Amino acid sequence: MALNVPGLIAVIVFYTLTLATGLWAAWKAKKNEQKNRQTEIAIVGGRNLNVFVGLFTTTATWVGGAYINGTAEIVYLPSRGLAWVHAPLGFAITFIIGGLFFVKPMRSKKYVTMMDPLQEKFGQTMGSILFIPPLLGDVFWFASILASLNATVRVILDVNGYLSIIISACTVILYTLLGGLYSVAYTDVIQLIFIVFSLWICVPFALLNSASENIAYTAVRDLYQGPWLGEIQPSHIARWLDDLAYLGIGGVAWQIYFQRILAASTSRQAILTSYAAGFLSAVMGVPSILIGAVAASTDWNQTSYGLPTPNERGESNMILPLVLQYLCPTFVSVAGLGAIAAAVMSSADSSLLSSSSMFAYNIYKKLLRKKASDREVICVMRLTMVLLGTAGMGLAFLSSSIYDLWFLSGELVYALLFPQLCCALFISSTNTYGSAAGFIVGLILRLLGGEQSLKIPPLLHYPGCTLIDGIYVQLFPFKTFTMLVSLTTIVIVSYLAQVLFMKKVLPVHWDISKVFRKEILHHSQHELQEQEALQQN
Repeated sequence: MALNVPGLIAVIVFYTLTLATGLWAAWKAKKNEQKNRQTEIAIVGGRNLNVFVGLFTTTATWVGGAYINGTAEIVYLPSRGLAWVHAPLGFAITFIIGGLFFVKPMRSKKYVTMMDPLQEKFGQTMGSILFIPPLLGDVFWFASILASLNATVRVILDVNGYLSIIISACTVILYTLLGGLYSVAYTDVIQLIFIVFSLWICVPFALLNSASENIAYTAVRDLYQGPWLGEIQPSHIARWLDDLAYLGIGGVAWQIYFQRILAASTSRQAILTSYAAGFLSAVMGVPSILIGAVAASTDWNQTSYGLPTPNERGESNMILPLVLQYLCPTFVSVAGLGAIAAAVMSSADSSLLSSSSMFAYNIYKKLLRKKASDREVICVMRLTMVLLGTAGMGLAFLSSSIYDLWFLSGELVYALLFPQLCCALFISSTNTYGSAAGFIVGLILRLLGGEQSLKIPPLLHYPGCTLIDGIYVQLFPFKTFTMLVSLTTIVIVSYLAQVLFMKKVLPVHWDISKVFRKEILHHSQHELQEQEALQQN
């Protein structure tokens, strides 16, 4: 297949438009720096994003290339199907829980990042350690969404996808480091509009292609492969619920979510934005579901792709671009490519801004250099963007399964960070010792559980652990179990530490985190004053 020149031109035009929008937003942010602190402008946009921009940037951030490609991939796979697509429902749950429980506590104290309450509650050092899970999650996420673009460009344009990864990453890094949240938010508006129109244009052409059977027929019947609706075996129900829980509940504990919530003008606006974004994110999964269903209903021998099928060739992770290329006219596949490129950028810039803002503000300024100026913090943030963007770009070249890499990115956040955030915001009796114990216990349990997608065998076999195709699969909901054990550990160890120190079972000099030292000394002084008063009487 020759180079798709119209497609290449369309992609260049889209990238130019996105970059221009990002640079304009950076100029807008520069003007607002006269009224607000530089750091606050870069991280939370001066806390004055309007409803329209807030809704679009929140939705676009979740509707990434991994979401679009990965959803189509899961629907198409004969071993999974629609029943195993968690993302649309999971995202809706994330935004509902966030709006109900987390928006007001976070906004009431005017936090700048998600790490602020953690450092405030558990101390600067422990809070910095808790930065590790979201950092890894953002890098994995950045890599997975770039990998989705690699697959699409390779199929539709017939060019080396590595070049598209490099260009996309450089474009995203450039406008994000110049304009911060303003650039990310305003480019998200353009990108989400492009995603909506481009994907929905592709769906009718794919559905009506003569090589494809009616998807209503193949939903429940075997034809070219098993029904695309899929099936959840009774033995897999616990695992299905586990995956949904960690995607839905664990999705709250991400800086990209709180960055937009904290940037809203009012708490009411932030709550409404959260609910509306949950609905839109779920709806945005519909085109990918339909495209995956079409792929499962297609006789690939009637197309120029031929046999064996994409699944038999191990190309399931490219199923969305394959449908666009072989079941749609050229101009339609080009539009679909634009949708993927838009989705990639809308999420990639957010993940970069997320980790770089937490590192610069919470690690560099609060821990390493407390007297750093706003300009210095911004410089560190920009340098961090470049380093993390380069790391994510390198990982994107190694991606084997888009959905697995994307799905994996939330595991550490769910098991380790979500319990910590809940305790910091809602359980006042917790302390640094409980936080450290919960982190260690949760990390050990998660590592012992293994990882099927990476073919890491489990060392701890939970009930129902089964050997499938030479790989042990945990059917027990061990991710949620790990999260709950971590949460319980934080609460119990915090209580024990408080009792042991306050009852003076443990000497005060063992309080290395200085959690109780002031209180113990104050209490001792109070007792001495009472004794002196009694002696005088």
